[in-house]
Amino acid sequence: MIGRANRSADEPPVKWLTAAELDSWLSVVRLLTWLPWSIDQQLQRDSKLRMVEYQVLAMLSTSPGRTMRMSSLAEITNASLSRLSHLVKRLEGRRLVRREPDPTDGRFTNAILTEKGFQTIVGAAPRHVAHVRSLVIDVLSPEQLRRLGRDADRIVSRIDTSGIN
Repeated sequence: MIGRANRSADEPPVKWLTAAELDSWLSVVRLLTWLPWSIDQQLQRDSKLRMVEYQVLAMLSTSPGRTMRMSSLAEITNASLSRLSHLVKRLEGRRLVRREPDPTDGRFTNAILTEKGFQTIVGAAPRHVAHVRSLVIDVLSPEQLRRLGRDADRIVSRIDTSGIN
């Protein structure tokens, strides 16, 4: 029987998915697989940006002084500090972002959006928003969109993010 070999005697029995639950779950899996891929493809084609790069630039563009601590940026973008550091290094190489010690606490490093980075995100945003709108926003009624957001928040609240950074 599936799952029996690795279970201890004191574990409760597995509550397997019903056919309807499995169909819904597989729809969510397809969404989680194909939506980021489609968004990433559009951004690369139109702006030479990966989705996570766009996210970093967008977060910086809306921050006071277009500046954020690397640790805060890592948390918001769901990236480890190591991964974010490599990504920001690539963005620095393209002169879209620069790093400096935090003037209020030198133990931290700030990521700062350059003028070229700001112009890049300003140029990328219209097509990106149009693509997101065509894939998600415009195919749902306002009520469906509200429910989707609420349901997504409910699911995200169950995810333990304590081990990310």
